[in-house]
Amino acid sequence: MKKQQQLYKGSLNAIIMKLLDQNGRMYGYEITQKVKEVTEGEMSLTEGALYPALHKLEADGFLDVELERVDGRVRKYYKLTESGVKETTSKMEELESFIRNMQNIVNPKLA
Repeated sequence: MKKQQQLYKGSLNAIIMKLLDQNGRMYGYEITQKVKEVTEGEMSLTEGALYPALHKLEADGFLDVELERVDGRVRKYYKLTESGVKETTSKMEELESFIRNMQNIVNPKLA
């Protein structure tokens, strides 16, 4: 499973952005749990991988942050900006192309 994590690592931003595109706004722990749920436990995001990616996406102007007090604590919610929505579409196209190419390599169609 460790080797598989390396394959996911290059797609981390696309994964985060797609989840935000589908779910509106989310906080960090919610993102980690959604990834675990969607992949049936095959992929787990660590805080050490997630938060630097979120901060970079925010710095690049793809995410907005909203602070909200929940149960006496401040929770940071992330959501896509307008340019983040466009970037998500672009990243999904890149990822779909990559997946198609990998399928052609791993399981070539018989002529």
